[in-house]
Order: sequence, then structure tokens, then C-alpha cells
Amino acid sequence: MSIIPVPLRRPVVARERTEHHRVATPLELLFDLVFVVAIASNAAALHHGLSDADYGTLLGYSMTWFAIWWAWMNYTWFASAYDNDDVVFRLLTLVIMTGALFIAAGVPDIFADGQSTTVVIGYAITRFAMVGLWLRAGAGHPEGRRTALWYAGGIAVVQVLWIARLAVPEGWFLPSFFALVACELLVPVLAEGRHGWTPFHPHHIAERYGLLTIIVLGEVILSSVQAIQGVMAAPAEPTGSGGHTAPYSAAEGGGLGWEMAPLVAGGLLIVFSVWWSYFARENASIVENPRSVWIFGYGHLPVFASVAAVGAGLAAAVDVVEGTSKAGTRPVALVLAVAVSVVLLAVSGLHALSENETARVVVPGAVAGGLCLLVALFVPSMGVAVLLMGLVLAGLVAHKVWLASAGAPA
Repeated sequence: MSIIPVPLRRPVVARERTEHHRVATPLELLFDLVFVVAIASNAAALHHGLSDADYGTLLGYSMTWFAIWWAWMNYTWFASAYDNDDVVFRLLTLVIMTGALFIAAGVPDIFADGQSTTVVIGYAITRFAMVGLWLRAGAGHPEGRRTALWYAGGIAVVQVLWIARLAVPEGWFLPSFFALVACELLVPVLAEGRHGWTPFHPHHIAERYGLLTIIVLGEVILSSVQAIQGVMAAPAEPTGSGGHTAPYSAAEGGGLGWEMAPLVAGGLLIVFSVWWSYFARENASIVENPRSVWIFGYGHLPVFASVAAVGAGLAAAVDVVEGTSKAGTRPVALVLAVAVSVVLLAVSGLHALSENETARVVVPGAVAGGLCLLVALFVPSMGVAVLLMGLVLAGLVAHKVWLASAGAPA
């Protein structure tokens, strides 16, 4: 067994865009694992809000998701271009992970008040660490120096504004939030659009996005596990979904909660179908296209956020079936159906970027999403509604398989 040498500092040079066998590193996998804690905390807060019939939590959920996604995305693209794996790079990456944990810790405050000092501190940690990374890239890569310095300056200025936002009156919370989101989104456009592209690796980026999609799907799988616990528990002893951090303990009981069985089947069909649909196409070609790469990068926000919302919706559905929820069947089913529909439309839209016939790619997903909404509106049973949504998604997958077997793009 040999020791892997890690130098204290090495020049930050651009990675080759055509580098062979470029895959996610152990550090990047740890990075994703830390961020999934923030994702799970956010999804758990949404789950409890839905079960308490507090639908305003959807706003807090969306706001927090932006902070999580943006911090993850900025680092991911930077590392694809400039990961030199020295000690300084590793330490700055660990600092960003620490910031993500602060964001996770502050999620309850966002849901309660629409503002959180803890989240702002965590976000500031992630962003100022990114400033350090970009300054290193500017010093080590002369060809990309202007782009790197624009990134460093833009991130620093916007982050100062986020900190200043803590002092704004409550009535300005939302307007200031959306204004700063727009500023954040503009920084990469201005940096790369005016001064040249960063040398990211298309296949590496596609893999990184796919890995995070799988991790976020874990939220849906966890909700399915909680539903299975409900099936195996005695009807007189409801398990309660207990949130996304509930332990995986087998429920004991002498009876079978068959009223939960359709929900289990539907939940599994949903998660398996979403996975199948997302990975039905190779995404690297989209990242290679300068016209579609921006849509790919930014367009994953609704994918990630909606997949996690599906998990929260299924967990709330478990509470409805067990009788521990203040919410009724229709509102929870509608939240679940909307989340599923957004996933289908977003994934179909991303896949359409690599096709000339956009309608042929998008229409099946739109039809499936519409059917899920109809199910949520008109099916009175929570378990049956989830099952029918799962069957709709399974039908969509069957359609893709049939097209692929016939030689047509799915």
C-alpha cells in the first residue's frame, strides 16, 4: 500500500477539457455527502410544514434550496476546471463544507422567520472560501485571470450585500432576496460571457450532476422506507414518519397496515421512474454545447428542488394515511403532483436541448405531469393517489423504453 502524496501548494493550472477517465474524486463525494445534510434538513422542514398544513413553508424551502444549490454548483464547476488537489485546495473545500453545515443548522429559522443569521453566516463561509479559490486560479492561470478575478470580485460584492440584507426591514425580505438572487446568477454570465470560459470538463460535470441527483433521490427512498414501516406496523400503533432523520427501525406489530401498501408501491414507482427518466440520455453533449450549457447548469435547480420535494410530499402522505397529519389528502397530493410535474418538465426540457424535435421530447413528460395533477384533484384516497401517480410515471418510462427499442430517441 502506497501513500498518496499531497503537496502543501502547487500551481493552480487549468485542467484539460479532454482529460481521459476524469471522474468524481473522493473529496467531491465527501462534499456531496455534507451538502445532502443541508438538503435533508430542508426537506424535513418542508415535510413537517406540509403535515401541519402550513403551506407557506414552500417559500422557505425554495429560498433555502437556492443557497444550497448555488454553493454546491459554484464549487462543482470550479473544481472541474481547477482542482489541483493540494493541501490548500482541500482545506478551502473543507471550509465550504463547514459553511454548508451552518446552512443546514439555520434551516428552521428560515422557515420560521424568512431570515436566518446562521444561514447567512454559513453561506458567507462558502462564498468567501470560493473567493479564495478563484484568486488562486487567477494567480496560476494567466489565460483565465480576468475571468477568475471577475468571479472573485463579483462573489465578494454580492456576499457583502447578503450580509447587509440582515439589516433590512421585514417588508423588504422577499424583494431583497430576489434581487440578490438575480445578482448571483449574473456573476457567472458576466465573468464568462465577457472574458472567456473556464476550462470545465463536460463529462465530469455531467457525472457530478448525476451523482447529486441520485443523492437527492435518497429523500424519496427514505419516505418509501417510512411507508414500508407503516405497512409492517399494527394498525393500532401508527409509526409516524418522524421526519427525514427518523431512525430506520423495523416497526413491530401483529397486523399489516394494508392501507399503506398502495402508497409504498406508488412511492417506489415514482423514485425508480424519476431515476430512469433522468438517466435515459447522456448529458455530456449538452454541457459541451455553449448555447445549452447555461440552461443545463441553471436548469437543474428545479430538478433538484422538486425531487427533494417529492420526498417531503411522500413523507407527508404517510402522515395523512396514518392520521397524524393536520393536512387533508388533496393539498398534500397536489404538492406531490406539482413536484412530480416540475421534475418531469425540467428533465424533459433538459433532454430536449440535445434534440431538434423539442415537442416530441417534452410532450410525454407534460402529459404525464398533467395526469398526476388530475389524480391529485379527483382521487380522494391518499394511498391510491400516490399509486396512480407512480403508475403514470411507470407508463412514461415504458414509453421511453419502447421508443428506444424501436430505434428512436427516448
